Parts: sequence; C-alpha cells; structure tokens
Amino acid sequence: MNSFSPVELKQFVDWICTIQQIPAPTFHEGQRAAYIQSEFVHLGMLEVMQDDSGNVLARWPGGNAKPLVISAHLDTVHSDTAPLPLERTDVRLSGPGVADNSTSLAALLVLADKFATENIHYPGEIWLAANVCEEGLGNLAGMQALVGRFQGEVQSYLILEGLGLGQVCHRGLGVMRYRITAETAGGHSWVDYGTPSAIHELVKVMADLTELTPSHKPRSSLNIGIIQGGTSVNTIAPQAHFDLDLRAEDQNALSRLNDRVRRAVQTQEKPGVHFTLESIGNRPAGEIPAGHPLVKLAADILRSLDLPVTLEIGSTDANFPLSRGYPAICIGLTRGGFPHTLRETIEIEPLKLGLEQLRSFITRTWQPEG
Repeated sequence: MNSFSPVELKQFVDWICTIQQIPAPTFHEGQRAAYIQSEFVHLGMLEVMQDDSGNVLARWPGGNAKPLVISAHLDTVHSDTAPLPLERTDVRLSGPGVADNSTSLAALLVLADKFATENIHYPGEIWLAANVCEEGLGNLAGMQALVGRFQGEVQSYLILEGLGLGQVCHRGLGVMRYRITAETAGGHSWVDYGTPSAIHELVKVMADLTELTPSHKPRSSLNIGIIQGGTSVNTIAPQAHFDLDLRAEDQNALSRLNDRVRRAVQTQEKPGVHFTLESIGNRPAGEIPAGHPLVKLAADILRSLDLPVTLEIGSTDANFPLSRGYPAICIGLTRGGFPHTLRETIEIEPLKLGLEQLRSFITRTWQPEG
C-alpha cells in the first residue's frame, strides 16, 4: 500500500464532515449504517453486507492466512433530535461526534478506497466493520456479534477511535452498570407522614455507597450517574431509582466491588421498602501483555513515525475480544479534545500520521515478528 496523498487526506476530512452530520445515537445507528454501506459498495469493496445486529461489514479478499478485522463504532452519545453543529477550519474540526467516532468511520472508507484503487493483495482477508452499540448502554452488542462471527480465527482485531494518537490500548477496563430501584407504598406528605419514601430510602443507600472505598491496586471506581423518582413535591415517593457505574482494572476487583454494592443495598431492606438491582451494562475486563507481538508491532510503528508510545487501559470495543483471550488493541488516529461534548475537536494535521499508522499496521501485520 502506497502512502496517502494530499487528495486522499482531503477526502478523509470530507468524509469525517459528512458522517458527523448523520445522527447515530446508540440503538438508532441505521441512517449512518446505510451511508457507510452505500459508500463501501460505491468504492468497490467486493463483498458488503449488514448482519443481524446492524453492523456493516465489507470484505477485501486475500490469501489463506488468518483475516484482519478492523472496526470502528457507528454510534455516538448525542441525540438524533439535537442539532449537530460543525466548525471546519484549515487546522481543526469541531462538533459533536466528530472524533468519537466519525473520524474512525471515515478511515474505514479511506482504506476501502485504497484497497480498490491499488487492487492490493494481502496474505489474509481484511474485514472492515462499522459496528453498533459501543457507547452508553449499548453493552458492546455490535462487537459481541463480530466476535461471535470470527471468534479467535483472526490475525487480530484492530479497533479504531478518533482520539488518542500514540496510545495502544491493550487492556480492557471492566465495567458493570446497575439500575437500583426502591419501591414503597407512598402516600401524602402530611397525612401519611412517617410512611417510607422511596426517595428517602434510596438516599440512604447512595450515602452508604459513597462511603465505600474502591481499591487502589488494582484501581476501581464507583459513580452514581442518574437519579430519578417521585411524582410531586407533596407526595411520598412510591418509586425512585439511580444508575450506578462500577469500573475496575481486572475482573476479580470488579466482582469484589460488585459484591460490596449488593451487600450495601441488601442491608437497607426492611418491611415496606423493597430494592431491586437490574443489570443495565456489562463490559468484561481482559488484556494481552505488553510483550504480545500485536502490542509490540503497534508500538514499533508509532516509534517509526517519531510518535511517543503510551500503553493504555480503557473501556472500548476491544474489551470483548480481550475478555475472550483473542488478540485485540484499540488505537487512535489523531489529537484533539472535549470528547462527548458539543465542543468535541480533532486536529487535521496529525490525521496524516494516523493514516500512515494504519498503512504500516496492515502492511506488517502478517510479517513474522522481528
């Protein structure tokens, strides 16, 4: 594969802008998926399909070696009813979802164009995948479907994110999420005063949880992200809930934290007060060692581009294949900031290095180590 030309870089930026303008909240990625699928067909990929989960896949034929799977998630954290402003200058792009993950989806199109234009033959097939449900409560459903399809019969899973150029994420941060609900009989704030309130009881649980000290080694964390409940200011609330996010660097630490949370909730049970814990998310932890050939290859490529290398842990689509023991890493394509906000920004100049990183990775991925 030849290096990328200024024309190809401009096309890359144009695709980023086009994709950013197509809303794709988690569970509603269809419009963006349709665009990516049509572009794959237009660019000349020889096999393009959409699986039952909504993932869009495109295959580039190769030899008999194990295939390389390159993926980028379709969804964003932004609503499909909110405006999607975009500011474009010669040095940067700014707008919701421009980095996470319009940049990586556009990179898939750049690769598809390159494969077809140069009619490149590699030792193994390359599958380009635009997958659903990476963000929020998507629970990595798209990546689960991909791994279900290919299992461990791959050269590697290469997951792309817009930001984080220079990082190699080879460790998956474990995440468990719960909706914890309190239910009571409720009543009138004056007439039935003294009757348990779901909100009051839930506050006690939250206070207990904030007193928990998550472990430092391995690191873990606990966050209450959403609180909802009640019917009016003068009603004893019959129902209230909050959403809880638990994270840890390994699965054992995550399980221990999970057990502590369950015990804290159970101790608040009493007559007239009932609690339920509903699982609303699970991203299993997993990793490959820093000395794994896949990690070493990614790091060597970054050094060859005079980029500093940072080995990272993160909650990405790589979690799922890593949790199954399959070779997977997540890499970034440029620099920027303010992810998951309306000010989300990428720098244009480093995109050249991001593409060269991809080119080198694909070219070298089937070469023997060393």
